[in-house]
Amino acid sequence: MSTEIRGLNEECGIFGIWNHPSAAQITYYGLHSLQHRGQEGAGIVSTDGVTLKGHRNLGLLADVFKHGELDDLVGKSAIGHVRYATAGGKSLSNVQPFLFHFQNSSLALAHNGNLINAQTLRQELEEEGAIFQTSSDTEVLAHLLKRSQTGSFVEDLKVALNKVKGGFAYMLLTENELIAALDPNGFRPLSIGKIGDSYVIASETCAFDTVGAEFVRDVEPGELIIINDDGLHIEKFTEDVKHSICSMEYVYFARPDSNIAGINVHSARKRMGKRLAQEAFVEADVVTGVPDSSISAAIGYAEETGIPYELGLIKNRYVARTFIEPSQELREQGVKMKLSAVRGVVEGKRVVMIDDSIVRGTTSRRIVQLLREAGAAEVHVRIASPPLAFPCFYGIDIQTRSELIAANYSVDEICRIIGADSLTYLSEDGLVEAVGKPYPDEPYGGLCMAYFNGDYPTELFDYEKEYLASLEAESR
Repeated sequence: MSTEIRGLNEECGIFGIWNHPSAAQITYYGLHSLQHRGQEGAGIVSTDGVTLKGHRNLGLLADVFKHGELDDLVGKSAIGHVRYATAGGKSLSNVQPFLFHFQNSSLALAHNGNLINAQTLRQELEEEGAIFQTSSDTEVLAHLLKRSQTGSFVEDLKVALNKVKGGFAYMLLTENELIAALDPNGFRPLSIGKIGDSYVIASETCAFDTVGAEFVRDVEPGELIIINDDGLHIEKFTEDVKHSICSMEYVYFARPDSNIAGINVHSARKRMGKRLAQEAFVEADVVTGVPDSSISAAIGYAEETGIPYELGLIKNRYVARTFIEPSQELREQGVKMKLSAVRGVVEGKRVVMIDDSIVRGTTSRRIVQLLREAGAAEVHVRIASPPLAFPCFYGIDIQTRSELIAANYSVDEICRIIGADSLTYLSEDGLVEAVGKPYPDEPYGGLCMAYFNGDYPTELFDYEKEYLASLEAESR
């Protein structure tokens, strides 16, 4: 597996709107509410029905559009994207939406997810004469689309979508249509909303609240959503579907005011905390959560145990998430800048620190240290998800088992490494029950739990040999 392709797994946010006089501005506000999904690049493409025009750059959304660039993006329809990249993928050429100009038309393309057969497809396309302008797996779809010769854009897209494998929520914009597609497992969330006569599609429903849109429905796995001046039409590009919603969306990524598959994220996290309290009670004086994604679980833990919830940790709002920093050095520095322990709350107290997950252990170790430096008598760490021990190949920056602390150490060993007095994780069953089984008749209630147990809902294609080899090496 080439470093280039492997370095492009990303958790992103996409937003699109059709038939609104302020399409680019609405897209900007929608993307702003999705900024937590990526802070390294942003872009918007709009159309006036004749031409497509876009602007994109590295940085936060507000920085990318701070010099009046939105004013140039005229038209009644637009799509936008916020992204982060891992090491090797942070360049302007990879910032989306991509904008392609053909002889008689144009196409803008945005993607949230990761293709697990991107390397194979790219190699085949290059052998056929394709010239790639980026190192992003997103560009593969555009090449496949242009090589299909059915005579219909939608049918060409269906052919292309059946060739790409993995996790994908696509958004495409042409002069006369806005199209969205979700992979056959529905790994990434994607929803449809409406503002008057305008249709909106977004990665999370929190964007609808920001722009004043009314929720219509979720996009289902294998669906193609086609929006044009005739309205909204729904087609299928495959019938071979199985719900496998990324469980980490509920645990960490999504905003607490979003709903995924009809389940509110805050409520799910609160139930995770309650279940964690039932599974891993410990005598303590205060409960505190690591801001922001663990606050809901901490409240649930406190309510279930009767131990008071306190703001024992305060977040600096001007520092990005350390989970998605592209290097270990930046993660270390980011933790030091991001959090402060409140001495008046934790000094002399037995503290239960609730966090959503432990990935590499860097953040947890530093937070435990912060609490001890602030005078905490004991620090008991409780994690509102199972041990994260397997890589994700569908769009989260977890590439190998070697970088996952739970894949290499026991719970007792991790407890010693992070310096806690005790450490307990939520069970797999506990997580599934807490989320609420959005699709109760499907495995794990419709969730992807592969990060915790290695039970991948698809073939791994390009990653298969390397992944199996890594497992074999670890077993020696």
